[in-house]
Amino acid sequence: MQIEELYRIYRTFPHVSTDTRQIGQDSIFFALKGANFNGNAFADQAIAVGAKYVIIDEPAYKKGENYILVDDVLTTLQELAKFHRLQLHIPFIGVTGTNGKTTTKELLYAVLSQKYKTYATQGNLNNHIGVPLTLLAIDDSYEMAIVEMGANHIGEIAFLCGIAQPTHGLITNVGKAHLEGFGSFEGVKKAKGELYDYLQSHKGILFLQRNNQHLSEMADARKIEQTITYGLSESNDVFGRLIDADPYLSIAWQTQDDQRGFEARTNLTGSYNLENFLAAITVGLHFGIDPIEIKQGIESYVPKNNRSQITKTKRNTVIADFYNANASSMSAALDNMSALSVPHKVVILGDMFELGDESYEEHSKVVLKAKSLALDRLIFVGEEFYKHKDEHAEFYESTESAREAVASISDSFVLLKASRGMAFEKLLTTL
Repeated sequence: MQIEELYRIYRTFPHVSTDTRQIGQDSIFFALKGANFNGNAFADQAIAVGAKYVIIDEPAYKKGENYILVDDVLTTLQELAKFHRLQLHIPFIGVTGTNGKTTTKELLYAVLSQKYKTYATQGNLNNHIGVPLTLLAIDDSYEMAIVEMGANHIGEIAFLCGIAQPTHGLITNVGKAHLEGFGSFEGVKKAKGELYDYLQSHKGILFLQRNNQHLSEMADARKIEQTITYGLSESNDVFGRLIDADPYLSIAWQTQDDQRGFEARTNLTGSYNLENFLAAITVGLHFGIDPIEIKQGIESYVPKNNRSQITKTKRNTVIADFYNANASSMSAALDNMSALSVPHKVVILGDMFELGDESYEEHSKVVLKAKSLALDRLIFVGEEFYKHKDEHAEFYESTESAREAVASISDSFVLLKASRGMAFEKLLTTL
């Protein structure tokens, strides 16, 4: 079946699913394959629970005309999403980066939705499957789209840009993450820089954190004509500063064109989030949103995804920041914790994943940095941190083995930081 023909079906039945547990009535089910499952085997179930059509790629599973046989289900999903994107004549803002891309995406949504009907990537649907699903969820009623793009190997952002075709974009930052796939920090810069490549070749608009040396060098090398800058120095188009970060951020900003200053009190912790706020402010101003509405959007955003999220338990106050972790985000979280004027600071850090050959060295750096700060109790969790065990901190090989020690913590301000695979939500419930 040609994509144009499938697209006509999609326009009639525009709800798409890859999970039989989430199928809506009269939707289209794409029978994707994974390492441990074959979506084709769920085609009958999809029809039974309400799917109008199923897209399959194995002839043995075809049972009727509403079973559409294609060469490859994933490729078809991606091609359908790309075709749909061509029909949508609205701004598409691409967001990627080592740290902060999801928070920035959500802040962009909080600001842009003050004026426009905006669609933003849901959850972490930011890969070769998630981006197509994101695009296919955008209908003609939307005026703005924000597409988060993640990557763990070179070429992935370029591929996702080919599907999402951003008209605008920003990279939050570049750091040491997914080194197993990227090979090195230079590999990270090359991979993330593929968004800049796309904007440069398609005359897109770049929002640039000009005070980030790596991003500035990457942008300057590509000579992107339409660049709007933000950062801490007054030479930027939009510049801002921290008023307070103890523990919630209060920020101030102004622009080159408007000497009035504006302030906002936020619900996020972590001074490292200042540049994420400035990115959202800059994008909002570019699209004509009044500063007062921007302030309202910023102040209304409450994190709910274990990213820089302050949670009060019965016994402690916890910074829940364990959706993901890498060397640079660990360092920033520790600096933020050290700067807080709160009593009895406890830091619980879990392993950072996908660091490849640099894992031992990067975990060692985190341990040394944590020990150098004025913190009351240090707990390291996971096999990689356990390799650095000594008598100057507490070390546990697994999240489960740390629970008893964590259960003893009370009347403390606690940082929980780890890669998602460490399942630190178990420790949050213990605290």
